[in-house]
Amino acid sequence: MTLPLHAATERLLSTVDHLPDSAWSGPSHCTGWTRSHVIAHLALNAEALAGVLRGFRDGAPVTMYVADDARDRDIDVLAAAAPAEVRARLQAACASFAEVAAVADDLAPGTTFERTPGGRVMPAGAVPFLRLREVEIHHADLDAGYIVSDWPSETAQSFLRNDAKQYRGPGFHAVASDGSGSWDFGEVDASSPTVSGPLGALAWWATGRDAGPVLSSTNATLPTMEGR
Repeated sequence: MTLPLHAATERLLSTVDHLPDSAWSGPSHCTGWTRSHVIAHLALNAEALAGVLRGFRDGAPVTMYVADDARDRDIDVLAAAAPAEVRARLQAACASFAEVAAVADDLAPGTTFERTPGGRVMPAGAVPFLRLREVEIHHADLDAGYIVSDWPSETAQSFLRNDAKQYRGPGFHAVASDGSGSWDFGEVDASSPTVSGPLGALAWWATGRDAGPVLSSTNATLPTMEGR
């Protein structure tokens, strides 16, 4: 497992370990999800990605999830369990993922897997990065003391690079006000607006979340970002 992912996972587990049972039913930054839902999702996501890598290792590739509705039901069921059970499930899932994370390094270039049967096709070699996004973004979603300004600079920059590549809307520039980088989203020219603000807030907003008033745009309007 990469050093950034290992460190991010340890931070997440520390937050969950110290989260009082009474706080688990409180709202998260994910609409409709409690903190328990977010933690349940993080556990099941680790299990699913570990399953994908284990499948490649064993020569029996599998999809990440059986179906979207089954994935959603599993999250709801686990989220309803006692905090101790969900916490233990997350700890075990993170350990299981760590055991097979290195499999991604040995896969042939271009190896892919399906999120669901016949669904979105994803690059298998990117699994550790996909997990890093899940851990860091949903850790902040917990609204439990860990915020986007706590993200390591390199991590926030990698998220912005990734989201810039996936963006398909009207072009704009994104500039970190601390001088840590700039990114072009879509096709840009001299008339394209510039969105600026703290690095972590920019990366958070690029995932489709609300960064609040800390971001500004040269045309006074922030582009609409789709959730990723």
